[in-house]
Amino acid sequence: MIARDYLLPVHDSFIINRVLYEMKITDIHTHGIAGYDTRETTEEHILKIAEIHGFHGVSDILLTIYPSSVQEMRRDMETVRKAVEIQQSSVRLHQPGSQNQNITQVGPSQEFLPAACRLATISGIHLEGPFLNPDRCGSLNANACIKPTEYMLKNLTEGFENLIKIITIAPEIPGALSLIRTITDMGAVVSMGHSDATYAEAEEGFHAGARGITHLFNAMRGFHHREPGIAGFGLFNQDIYTEIIADPFHLHDRVIDMVFNIKNPDKIIIISDSVKETDREISSSGIRNDRDKLLGGSMAVTGSAERLVNMGYDKDIIMRCITKNPRAYLSCFR
Repeated sequence: MIARDYLLPVHDSFIINRVLYEMKITDIHTHGIAGYDTRETTEEHILKIAEIHGFHGVSDILLTIYPSSVQEMRRDMETVRKAVEIQQSSVRLHQPGSQNQNITQVGPSQEFLPAACRLATISGIHLEGPFLNPDRCGSLNANACIKPTEYMLKNLTEGFENLIKIITIAPEIPGALSLIRTITDMGAVVSMGHSDATYAEAEEGFHAGARGITHLFNAMRGFHHREPGIAGFGLFNQDIYTEIIADPFHLHDRVIDMVFNIKNPDKIIIISDSVKETDREISSSGIRNDRDKLLGGSMAVTGSAERLVNMGYDKDIIMRCITKNPRAYLSCFR
């Protein structure tokens, strides 16, 4: 089990709400948490990510793969696949009536744990790249951003098609629109992000099949009154889903107000964008690297949701942003 000292307080009110709503709390964008991330080389460490998110009341996670070489990204996806297989085997072994009910591979099955102690189910993979704009890489590795081609997409995804649920891509890069159509035909959801797209270019990406915006306002062209850019498109288009990182550091509180005042609330998805340092190295300015760039979110989605409710947001709307909305988003093409 994970040592409790690694963890922020479990958000009991949202765990209770998970039961009341009979909906699963889902985080579609997490790289890791409390000392572990998706660059781990063992499936046991990947399962620790699920365990810690489970302690925070999260039911389902999409493990988000960092952009790197195709070989390294496939290695990371393979480790996640092995973790998923172990998780699924553990649940099967503990189904009521099973002769192997007392056997365990990775600890108690979720079926027999109280809500606050269940492992989050690893529901798939979110590929954040590598088809991104290096000029908008944020804290990601700009050298890992590559030109979108069918050949590179096949090399990257072959054999993992059923596991990949979301791919983030910059729509303005030459070749991206064609790749968005291909990814959509594959059955995965395309999210636009790490992008310098204009409003028109983002709109083209949407018409090509993209259905989401990755962490709105972060690592993308900023809003301008004469060129609202991809951020403006995500804000004004009422049919596209938008991720927001709702910790205290990534968006000003008034910007969050603006998003909820303008967007269709059914299209807002709260994400953690949590990283290895989340739950461990949070300062008054968030989790930053040596270049003073924000590395990722500072809290689990339950923490961000509770923060917004405490700020006065309607609890039903916020709960939808971490339950119904992400699940509807993932069902776009399935």
